Amino acid sequence: MVNIDVFNGDADGICALQQLRLHKPLESTLVTGVKRDINLLKRVSAGAGDRITVLDVSLDKNRDDLRRLLNAGAEIHYFDHHYAGDIPIHPQLTAMIDTSPATCTSLLVNNTLQQRFCAWAVVGAFGDNFDTSAREAATALDLDEQPLEQLRQLGIYLNYNGYGATTGDLHFPPDQLFRSLHPYTDPLAFIEESKIFARLKQGYEEDMAKGHLLRPEAETAQYAIYLLPAEPWARRISGVLGNHLAREAPQRAHALLTRLPDGGYVVSVRAPLAIKEGADELCRQFSTGGGRKAAAGINHLPEQQVDLFIIKFKGIYS
Repeated sequence: MVNIDVFNGDADGICALQQLRLHKPLESTLVTGVKRDINLLKRVSAGAGDRITVLDVSLDKNRDDLRRLLNAGAEIHYFDHHYAGDIPIHPQLTAMIDTSPATCTSLLVNNTLQQRFCAWAVVGAFGDNFDTSAREAATALDLDEQPLEQLRQLGIYLNYNGYGATTGDLHFPPDQLFRSLHPYTDPLAFIEESKIFARLKQGYEEDMAKGHLLRPEAETAQYAIYLLPAEPWARRISGVLGNHLAREAPQRAHALLTRLPDGGYVVSVRAPLAIKEGADELCRQFSTGGGRKAAAGINHLPEQQVDLFIIKFKGIYS
């Protein structure tokens, strides 16, 4: 029997897996990538007797390969909060999928494990910009504000590390980052003892300092649109800058278009935090788009579709 863990390379995917493997340690093959690399089941080969755990990647984007693996006899446990479409009914599939706008994969795993490793769920929720839900979950930890803020920072830095065109843009490949976290039951101990936290903090602050100098290409009370250059620092902050802008202006939608070295753009969309709706609906209208209601993206928006995207973005959020 082979165990395979398939997970998004952002804070939510990593912290969801961290909880599961603290609860049930086992040797597994890790399949992950940059945050935008969501067609991960294409990279999996498995058959009868093999067990696959999938975390924080859209079932809708992996439907064909999910069916392929189920038909080959693999047992699959699927945890996610992105748009899924029709969920297949199969005796080998266990799906814990909740697309409500106030939850994330780490919180779904936290509920399944009855809050056994709640601190890691809080880190994942903060990283995915679910600050209110993270604070609600953290009431079980009875933490003062300072350690809670440390958990929030760790979540943000783990999420920041997941953004890039390739793993070469990242400070740490997500599988390596997970292995570094895994020995720690308490994320506060990881913050205290690991040099990784300090390195991520430094990279985040340096990159975000450049991001704060950007000015929107278009801005109203309802929305703002930013264009970012084809630079590694811009690719690394495209998501966390969107989250920061959303928190700063919760009544406003934000779109960040980061130019890709080979042409076109990678797009991050943040719905207004006040409503948390529409981002996935917008991005799914483009071939490489997907996500969730409050936050979604397009992996490659061709240059000739930029005007169409902006028209649709304004149409939803004006």
